[in-house]
Amino acid sequence: MTLFSLTNRVSRVLSASKVFIPHRRIQFHGGSHPQGNKEPKAIQKQESWFVKVVCTLFVYSQPLDDACLSYLNNNLTPLIEFEVVKWLKNPTFGLKFLELSRLNLNINHSFWTYNLLIRSFCCMGLYGSARLVFDYMKIDGHLPDSTLLGFMISSFGRAGEFGMARKLLAEVQSDDVMVTIFAVNNLLNMMVKQNNLEEAVSLYKENLGLNFNPDTWTFNILIRGLCRVGKVDQAFEFFNDMRSFGCFPDIITYNTIINGLCREYEVDRGHSLLNEIRLRDDCAPNVVTYTSVISGYCKLGKMEEASALFDEMMSSGTLPSVVTFNVLIDGFGKVGDMHSAKSLYEKMASFGCIPDVVTFTSLINGYCQIGDVNRSFQLWDAMKVKNVSPNVYTFAITINALCKENRLCEACRFLRELQRRNIVPKPFIFNPVIDGFCKAGNLDEANRIVAEMEKKKCDPDKVTFTILIIGHCMKGRMLKAISIFDKMLSVGCPPDDVTVRSLISCLLKAGMPKEAYRISTITS
Repeated sequence: MTLFSLTNRVSRVLSASKVFIPHRRIQFHGGSHPQGNKEPKAIQKQESWFVKVVCTLFVYSQPLDDACLSYLNNNLTPLIEFEVVKWLKNPTFGLKFLELSRLNLNINHSFWTYNLLIRSFCCMGLYGSARLVFDYMKIDGHLPDSTLLGFMISSFGRAGEFGMARKLLAEVQSDDVMVTIFAVNNLLNMMVKQNNLEEAVSLYKENLGLNFNPDTWTFNILIRGLCRVGKVDQAFEFFNDMRSFGCFPDIITYNTIINGLCREYEVDRGHSLLNEIRLRDDCAPNVVTYTSVISGYCKLGKMEEASALFDEMMSSGTLPSVVTFNVLIDGFGKVGDMHSAKSLYEKMASFGCIPDVVTFTSLINGYCQIGDVNRSFQLWDAMKVKNVSPNVYTFAITINALCKENRLCEACRFLRELQRRNIVPKPFIFNPVIDGFCKAGNLDEANRIVAEMEKKKCDPDKVTFTILIIGHCMKGRMLKAISIFDKMLSVGCPPDDVTVRSLISCLLKAGMPKEAYRISTITS
């Protein structure tokens, strides 16, 4: 094939190559400026012609004969080769061309070719190919800069390829390539977010002896992950280690660990840390700090301490948020002090805080707990006026309270209202109504509600099955109770001891020892 005939077919290269990745052009042409590497020069017009010729040869003339290889060997430069890879617009083609030129042509590829291919493969999710190009890069005497390295680590991390990312880190550190703290922190953060906490802690410890100097963000990431799973004491170990690395906790560090302590009901320790922040000159508690401790006291039912801290927060000039009001309203509601809860609700507007669904649900729950369900209906009306949509818990609390007062028809009305809304139903909403009808001896209505549950793609849970089994036993419908028990097993819902003991006891009383023995054998 002559060069003249090749030029007539150049346009076909573009159309052929565009078929492969029409939406990847930005990523394939992308790439940031590596440290210590200048941007590649723009090619001249005659060089652009030669790039098209090489592309055509590569696409249409495989395998290349000795004459073509010799011609390319004498005329290809690293810049031309980089432009060829770009022009092919397909990293898979680009990698094949790279491998061909590495094996058959005497050319030293530029950093930019490797950078382009690695980034392109990572953006396509082809991490094995990216890793292969990286290996070629090292063999050919190029080391990645911190920008490319950070990009690869982030790409592997986002894909959950943590083993690949850690291996890459270990390799480049042995090659004395600088790994930025930003890259390591980014990987740690992704590990924690994807619930790989143990691997994150292991990575931190592995890198301590390898020119790795953690910063405050490093500790914040690990402390957040440990607190989230309740390992507050281990989080404190990192908290206490910070100063030995020249790091000092900031307000994010304090807020994270205080919230972790309060979630584990160690509120006094959290309060002590809050007081510690107040004594510092470079840090001050904010609304998140105060709200975490207030919430902790509310969960313990210590409303006097919560109220005192709320007053202290106000005196310090820190304004409460909607969340602050919500935790206090919920706390007062749970101890039955609806006067204080309502008073806080009425104060919200003066602080620019607009009540949300959590506010109303907490108030409704409080009134329901003291047996004033009718008062809770006024809050439903207030929600409509303020255009606040109830959530699944608003419905569940109200329906449960109505069932306790044996107001099953009204409970069913709320069930129908729930089903008209775009709310995913949960078994715990239906169970009180089913239980109410079973206790009232109206098993047909209970079965109808279960059928309605299943129609809404809401599968009965262990409580639902147990209610139905006991309900049918109480009405003497033993065969139906056994049928429900068998269905419970068939759908993979394991019964607990209460279910099994209740059914066996009823079967024995009904003179059905064989069935009782079968149930006992199955569940043992």
